[in-house]
Amino acid sequence: MRLSRNLLLSWQLLISHRLRTLLSVLGVVIGVAAVVLTVSAGQGAERDVLDRVRKMGTNLIVINAGQTRLIAGRERQMANVTTLVPEDAKAVASKCPSVVRAAAAAEKKLSVRWESETTATTVLGVDADALTIRNVQVAEGRTFDDQEARGRQRVAVIGPTVAQNLFGDAKPVGRRIRINRIPFVVIGVTEPKGVDAGGVDQDDLIYVPLPTAMRRLLNVTHVNRLFAQTATSDLLFQAENEIRQVLRERHRLGDKPDDFTIQNQATLLETEQAAAESMTLLIGGVAAISLLVGGVGILAVMLMAVRERTPEIGLRRAVGATRSDIRTQFLVESGVLSGVGGFTGLAVGLAVAVIIAELGYWSIVISWGAVLVSMAFSIGLGVLFGAYPAHRAASLNPITALQAEGG
Repeated sequence: MRLSRNLLLSWQLLISHRLRTLLSVLGVVIGVAAVVLTVSAGQGAERDVLDRVRKMGTNLIVINAGQTRLIAGRERQMANVTTLVPEDAKAVASKCPSVVRAAAAAEKKLSVRWESETTATTVLGVDADALTIRNVQVAEGRTFDDQEARGRQRVAVIGPTVAQNLFGDAKPVGRRIRINRIPFVVIGVTEPKGVDAGGVDQDDLIYVPLPTAMRRLLNVTHVNRLFAQTATSDLLFQAENEIRQVLRERHRLGDKPDDFTIQNQATLLETEQAAAESMTLLIGGVAAISLLVGGVGILAVMLMAVRERTPEIGLRRAVGATRSDIRTQFLVESGVLSGVGGFTGLAVGLAVAVIIAELGYWSIVISWGAVLVSMAFSIGLGVLFGAYPAHRAASLNPITALQAEGG
């Protein structure tokens, strides 16, 4: 009963000073809304990054020729290495128990032309299995098969970005394009995959049979990379060790370092997730600073309230109110301030997040954990910053407080 009476009294006192209450609550509103919005946006970005990694393939291991380093956010091959060959993919598939399939790939950025339209894009020569490993699905037409690959047929499956750049609104399937001046027939268009974790547009690709690419386009006997797939993600690290052993034996490396780089999708997922989570925490932490500013506003308002209501405090003490009653009253008021600000900020943050998601500016994932933490933090902050004014009010001498009324 006493708590409900204190709440009612606190509310009446706060709305009697509407402008001051509004200004003190505004800091908490902005703080809670900022935390909810930034964390939701951060988790949305994290989900997008992880989805892009998963779209690269299922239970995927990529073996690049030579040693690679991360430069400007993208992996770069440090030297031209020609030791990786298509037969390595067959050896990995047959000799590594954890690998269910493996395929070779050779790529190069080449000029592509259709009628008067020209674009430069990455041409990826792959085995048919590589399309399965990379989880490549077609939106129109079909993919090429092993028979077309063995026959070195000049057929191509293009990504949506290539289709738009070359054909615009025209239908690509059945059209004849020229890759590095050599004619190819477009037999399919892939479904959109978006940008991968390294910032590379996975839709700006042309897939052609590997033997065709090696003989007719690149004139090489080696490949740039191998793709390997495991039955389950639990076997990725085991498969990585098996692949390393097989390739080192085939390349007769002995005591020499690896002439290839193995990229494990599980490791990539962990790295990208850790980076995304760190960024989300950083942004959320910066937004939480505005909550502290709101707490300072509550402190200032409550100190002003103590000074203005000194006569009231003296009168209540004179008629029997205890120090605990006075302290509780001011703590409840600061709690009401922060609570109202917290709930308002929550509503504003969720509303803005929903609007942004509906407009499609960026991906939003509502973090209910962040909602609960920000609400608890805002209320706790209000009580914390209200503790000193409450203690100061409770410590006033009743006689001095009553004299203040007369003065």
